[in-house]
Amino acid sequence: MTDLFSSNDSGAADRPLADRMRPASLEEFAGQCHLLQEGKPLRRAIESGRAHSMIFWGPPGTGKTTLARLIAASTDSHFVALSAVMAGVKDIRAAVAEARQYRDMHQRGTVLFLDEVHRFNKSQQDAFLPFVEDGTLTFIGATTENPSFELNNALLSRARVYVLRMLEPADLRQVLDRALADPDRGPGTGIQADEGALELIVTAADGDARRALNFLELAADLATNGRIDEAVAKEVVSGGRRRFDKQGEYFYDQISALHKSVRGSDPDAALYWLMRMLDGGCDPLYVARRMIRVASEDIGNADPRALQLTLNAWEVLERLGSPEGELTLAQAVVYLACAAKSNAVYVAAKAAARDAIEYGSLEVPMHLRNAPTRLMKELGYGDGYRYAHDETDALAVGESYFPEDMPAVKYYHPVARGLEIRIKEKLEDIERRARERKEQEVK
Repeated sequence: MTDLFSSNDSGAADRPLADRMRPASLEEFAGQCHLLQEGKPLRRAIESGRAHSMIFWGPPGTGKTTLARLIAASTDSHFVALSAVMAGVKDIRAAVAEARQYRDMHQRGTVLFLDEVHRFNKSQQDAFLPFVEDGTLTFIGATTENPSFELNNALLSRARVYVLRMLEPADLRQVLDRALADPDRGPGTGIQADEGALELIVTAADGDARRALNFLELAADLATNGRIDEAVAKEVVSGGRRRFDKQGEYFYDQISALHKSVRGSDPDAALYWLMRMLDGGCDPLYVARRMIRVASEDIGNADPRALQLTLNAWEVLERLGSPEGELTLAQAVVYLACAAKSNAVYVAAKAAARDAIEYGSLEVPMHLRNAPTRLMKELGYGDGYRYAHDETDALAVGESYFPEDMPAVKYYHPVARGLEIRIKEKLEDIERRARERKEQEVK
């Protein structure tokens, strides 16, 4: 069997630095201490040579592929790697045939590694199951997306999920130092880097070891007299973006953090998450749309100006574009965070929606129906309707506006914050007058 980690194969010098520096043992592996410390289940599985099917979920450049290779090597298994971006069921069948051949010829198992497993649909994911069940394959999948949403239950029930974390700065520094110290696999003989340059690369890599090594390789190519200084590092990392995956796990995590910061009345945290998203390449118009939702869901009538101000920010963004229009978005986010909060309308709307389903298609009471024709008038449409503007304070006290077969329900409960204080007082006054009218009618 060819060593999975050999760097002496033909064309090795032409392989990217990140591939050449792929760890060949746990001792070379950086990060993921929560999984690989002594006594941890994954560590024990690798050291014992007994592999099980698993899913690695984590950001790019955190070691998912490397761990799969280490597991295959530790179990003396044949290693087959596929990418769900390019592979299909035909490739799965070919991998199964290859695994059976190795089992029959060499009495060895096969580790099938599928990168980007979330890109496979349900039927494609199901294609693995019989061969995982009968032991033909040990399946290892890698994904940057939440397995709970992207993988089917049948596959999840047969594979343990391990969560990989983005690498800490110390981990990335370890990766860079190891590459610079390796005369065979490193960026080049005699290449040295200033402390400030390495710090810039670590920061720009944003927890991604592959990205850090790619930056180092580019910097080595630009280095003068074999030394990577801060000027070279700045040139290499310029234009880099923080970790942000549009429509992926990080996207939804960060917009959730922004929403919750606004709801929690923390303008500073809200600004931070806003700028994190914009720095990562998020469409500011998406944020504007989400903030309009926040203005209704979390602020509502406690401060109706919040909705208008956010709509104004959206309009300015459309007119000015980025980056000029982004300041108005920041203004709106800060205002929303500082505004009085109420979810009373949100709660009321959901409760009313439930009743609309539960009670079905109840008839509109006759007195609330419009009567634009003589026939409708003859049928009694609009009979008994009290025109509010003809009554004191434009209020038809005691009038019923619900269907006859449905009890009157109080959905909206204004909170004692912001403008809803006044709304609450108004509604309480209407209820008091309705009770008094009813009492008089009884007498």
